[in-house]
Amino acid sequence: MTRALVLGGGGIAGIAWEAGIVTGLRRAGLDLGEADLVVGTSAGSVVGTLMTTGVDLEEAVVAQAEAEPAASPRVDPEAVMAVFGLLHDSSLDPEEARRRVGALALGTEDTGARTEEIGRRLPVQEWPERRLLVTAVDTVTGGFVVWDRHSGVPLPSAVASSCAVPCVFPPVEIGGRHYMDGGVRSVTNADLAAGSSAVVVVEPLAHLETRERFDAEITTLGDAAVAHVAPDQAAVDVFGIDILNPALWRPAFAAGLVQAADVAETVAKVWRI
Repeated sequence: MTRALVLGGGGIAGIAWEAGIVTGLRRAGLDLGEADLVVGTSAGSVVGTLMTTGVDLEEAVVAQAEAEPAASPRVDPEAVMAVFGLLHDSSLDPEEARRRVGALALGTEDTGARTEEIGRRLPVQEWPERRLLVTAVDTVTGGFVVWDRHSGVPLPSAVASSCAVPCVFPPVEIGGRHYMDGGVRSVTNADLAAGSSAVVVVEPLAHLETRERFDAEITTLGDAAVAHVAPDQAAVDVFGIDILNPALWRPAFAAGLVQAADVAETVAKVWRI
């Protein structure tokens, strides 16, 4: 049996909550770090990197909480709504929609809040031996990119590119091209786990996303046993409307830690097949 862990995007709230879920499950005897494959998108790329490189998640969250600037990055709500509209415009080919989003992303004003800092803060800077996939999108072509240890891209750069939310952070340059958040293609990219026998999907923004894309991704997993973990109402209340708020590190982690007890049985049915 092969097991895959899919960690979705969700800003600071998502990183902290996912870390709490994983930590709580580990305390309950379910170690998602044993996955043969970890797929990380945006926030999930950070948590996936920490897990596969052996970093203590609670310590990492505390360290980030202490190092993070006090204020959220400056966001242009009109630009963000334009991105949202393009990505949910059913009349557009998905790749064309991503190209248009990429054009908006390339015009993002540099406010000094750069995602490269996320990569530099990673406690481990080298790709793990365990299979880790980090997603991103080319801003010019709209093409989907999956980084791994064989891509020739430094791990910090790969993670930074996956976290470069369009019209919030400037795209990340890698090899002369510019890349943005892998969540532009999907907030989970669960289809990358195809071929696994068991898949656990942890999705911080499930309460904000339509289910059509996610359901299609799950269909590609075939007969795999799948457990889906979404934030409960208590976690959603903690997240609020600003998932990039640095004040969320500790409370979102605590929310995940508490919720882990409620989802342990569901996850165990898949993880212990």
